[in-house]
Amino acid sequence: MFVVDRQDLDYQTMKEYEKFEKGAVDGSKNTKELERNIEDSNKRILVTTIQKLSRFISKNKEHVIYGKNVVLIFDECHRSQFDEIHTDIIKKFKKYFLFGFTGTPIFAVNANTSSKNPNLKTTEQAFGDKLHTYTIVDAIKDGNVLRFRIDYVNTLSSKADSDDKKVRAIDIEKAVQDPIRISKIVEYVLNNFDTKTLRNKTYDLKNRRVKGFNSMMAVSSILALKLYYEEFKRQMEDLPNDKKLKIGTIYSFGQNDEVGGVDGFPDEDFDTANLSIIDRDFLSNAIKDYNKMFSTNFDTSSDKFQNYYKDLSQRIKNRELDLVIVVNMFLTGFDATTLNTLWVDKNLRMHGLVQAFSRTNRILNSVKAYGNIICFRNLEENTDEAIALFGDKDASGIVLLKSFNDYYNGYQDDKGKDVIGYSELVEKLLYEYPLPIQSYQYGENAEKEFVKMFGGVLKLKNILVSFTDFQGKEILQDREIQEYQSYYLDLYDRYRRSEGDKEIINDDLVFEMELVKSVEINIDYILMLIAKYKDENMTDMEIEGKISSAIDSSPQLRNKKDLIDAFIQRIILIQTLRMSGKNI
Repeated sequence: MFVVDRQDLDYQTMKEYEKFEKGAVDGSKNTKELERNIEDSNKRILVTTIQKLSRFISKNKEHVIYGKNVVLIFDECHRSQFDEIHTDIIKKFKKYFLFGFTGTPIFAVNANTSSKNPNLKTTEQAFGDKLHTYTIVDAIKDGNVLRFRIDYVNTLSSKADSDDKKVRAIDIEKAVQDPIRISKIVEYVLNNFDTKTLRNKTYDLKNRRVKGFNSMMAVSSILALKLYYEEFKRQMEDLPNDKKLKIGTIYSFGQNDEVGGVDGFPDEDFDTANLSIIDRDFLSNAIKDYNKMFSTNFDTSSDKFQNYYKDLSQRIKNRELDLVIVVNMFLTGFDATTLNTLWVDKNLRMHGLVQAFSRTNRILNSVKAYGNIICFRNLEENTDEAIALFGDKDASGIVLLKSFNDYYNGYQDDKGKDVIGYSELVEKLLYEYPLPIQSYQYGENAEKEFVKMFGGVLKLKNILVSFTDFQGKEILQDREIQEYQSYYLDLYDRYRRSEGDKEIINDDLVFEMELVKSVEINIDYILMLIAKYKDENMTDMEIEGKISSAIDSSPQLRNKKDLIDAFIQRIILIQTLRMSGKNI
């Protein structure tokens, strides 16, 4: 049995097994179906939630399965394992093999002190000795997850004489929910949203073209969530439609505990019946907003709320939502490769911090170069502590993105090797490949060197664009980039040979085609240039050059060049005839 702790993970796990082999596993919609699957000798691998397994055990005091060899694999085993459910399982099953998977084990140092069972506080106590360790540092080195880029945005300043921690905690809790502070943070998010989520970048997702990525906001309580949700709605009222964000939110009973977010996150449930009337009414209205946005029909009743959870989850993964505001839900075990930014107004530490941050660092494509974290609380010390716990003492340099200055001016890596920065690389590009550049101007070795160099510029620029310090320091003008990109595409067309998502030349050179495609030159831009060219009576050769350069530098438009050129010539002919006074 592969045991998960949430219904959406049930479905997610089934999909992963299906990728490996169709029909490899069997799921169960409810406890009755789980019981039938257990009793069917032809069904050997079952995927189930821990809740269904727990109900099966409580319902079946005696069962033949308890005496058979059973392998139990628990996913996300840093949760759901330190209470009566775990005890019931190991009491009932007589011949069991127990395995636990987690990216953030519970050690003594990050164990929950409020755990009911003193013998089940750590992962080792629950599952025995570690069989294998693969840390976040290993995963980043192997290219299986991305690094994090963290911004600490100061929104609170403590008085120098506030030494009493308890008094200060009360003051801070009042301060963080101050309407002025909430308003300023929302304003900051709206002003920086496009930059952080890379809305000037485009890429293919499930056979459609989308702009940038989406984000999640983690807040300390349901009260804070409500304040943020309302403030976002208020501030977006006067924004133009293209600047308004599609926002969703979700919470349930038991998800309103700040402590849960400090050491970890409580098990997710779908209990809305025990919410206060005020909290349930607010959630109902937020779901009505969602229904209006997507023409759905969800509410807070038990079945429909679970379906709302699934639908919300899928729309985040499809990048149909821009921002989802949560307390604890979705902060562990939830994978959406389109999500690249986490806005944090919540105290996080240890495994809770790493789990929350890790919602942003799932690999999607070369456009998504890192997970973006923006902290509105001072979590720097907690971040260093957590990374050291789950990596090693030197892990920060591998897990966290370097500074703007490092990427722009260069730095030394951990082996003392000099790594060239953006400014020096661009200077080298301009010196060794001066514009205007012509196809067949260089030999094969120089062409290969150009592909590496311009690819390096594209990668560094892709990282630097979300740093506000980069504005005004781009060095290369748009037209220069287009000219270089045009030559880059000439080489790509001449030497390309496909290997998966990467295009290679002579087996040793990678074309960063995804990054070239991410800044889209569209037909609207070309038409704007043509209109300007027409208004100048076809005499501004610079505009004509811009049109040609824009077409040549776009992978999407290059194969339409003859069509666009013919259209331009038709416009020129019509304009010439009009200027000569002839009837058209």
